Amino acid sequence: MAEEAPDDGILPEYGSVIFDEAHELEDVAGSYFGITVSNLRVNDLVRDVETTLKLKGAFPPGVHSATRSLFERAQFFFSLLPPGDGRFAFENRREFLEENGDEYNGLLKTLERLNAELELIPDKPEEVFNFCRRTQELRMQLAFLLESTDRNTVFWIERRGGESAGRRGGASGNKNVFLQATPIDVSQILREHLFSNLETAVLTSATLAVSNGFDYIRKRLGMENARELVVPSHFDYASQSILYTPPDLPDPRTAQFVPRAAECIRQLLEISRGRAFCLFTSYAQMHEIHDRLLAELEFPMLIQGRAPRSALLEEFRLTPNAVLFATSSFWQGVDVQGEQLSCVIIDRLPFAVPNDPVVAARIRAIDAEGGNAFFDYQVPAAVISLKQGFGRLIRSLQDRGALALLDNRITKKAYGKVFLESLPNYRKTSDLAQVEAFFQKK
Repeated sequence: MAEEAPDDGILPEYGSVIFDEAHELEDVAGSYFGITVSNLRVNDLVRDVETTLKLKGAFPPGVHSATRSLFERAQFFFSLLPPGDGRFAFENRREFLEENGDEYNGLLKTLERLNAELELIPDKPEEVFNFCRRTQELRMQLAFLLESTDRNTVFWIERRGGESAGRRGGASGNKNVFLQATPIDVSQILREHLFSNLETAVLTSATLAVSNGFDYIRKRLGMENARELVVPSHFDYASQSILYTPPDLPDPRTAQFVPRAAECIRQLLEISRGRAFCLFTSYAQMHEIHDRLLAELEFPMLIQGRAPRSALLEEFRLTPNAVLFATSSFWQGVDVQGEQLSCVIIDRLPFAVPNDPVVAARIRAIDAEGGNAFFDYQVPAAVISLKQGFGRLIRSLQDRGALALLDNRITKKAYGKVFLESLPNYRKTSDLAQVEAFFQKK
């Protein structure tokens, strides 16, 4: 990758590091050693240069002309990128450059011109040196994104907000466009830039083990000669919680699942008297089931997206019998203790979307090396995500409540055994009456 680990930083000298929530280390490393260039980043540079130099009274005509040219060229260049919604692979970079090479080279030259004009400013304000660094960095990273042939990198595009992309070359869809490059395998990168430079690294997380072992995380992170320890929990999961899996729901990938799942959630919320997180793997399913239940339940219904995350959590804590519908950002890092959260319902096994560009690239890489991406990567990653979601319920020795997974593949598929072996020792049932009895027992 184009980015290298920094030689120095704000931390003092150290030989040992403890990584908490280490199950996130692969994604964090992928993001850190990856590259993102967006039209918003260019716009921020233009705005900062113009605003700062105007305030400093040092805004030469040449710089003004260069920033205007950069803004216009960047807007046009990003409007030319392949259309699509969300995250998708940028697989036709060579064809894109063959067709749009003039616009690409023009953008690079405009960045060079801005840097040259900034260098010419006499008695430069201190901020100008930072603007030069940002301009040079943008040019280098844009060149990497469009021209690199690094085989351990997946190149992709993400659109956030705004309208979906319209006709090629049009203005729609280019408001929030991000060109991305992410390392496919971070194990070698972490060995070279992190672990080889440390005397000791401690990786810890409540959800790090899969099937009571660390084979998955060791391989994904490039850990060698590591000592392992699974520490027993101080929670009495068998008495504090019950895990319910409905025996008769349809496969969650079918159209029949949503109405049946909504009815099951309604029954569970009636038993728990609200006080629940309903966690989903997709926004669409979250909204559909929320809307189905809105008129059927008497409990206050909160849903992700209606307010900031912190505000929703605070409202949930303060609202008796509330129910919160949410997706991935509420599966971890959320702590609600006491009876206010007495039930966590998860719609399906949280497998990563297989056509996500980064996930798809990692699947292809594992299979190409003779591995089995489903069992070596997709199942263990989903196990860790499921443990994170269920981990919202029991946060103290006094907490008590029910967990529900509406995906009975966990009991019907062979790979379900991996999930069950990896979960804490919850009391398990497929009988809704036992869930009701659990809540009736003091």
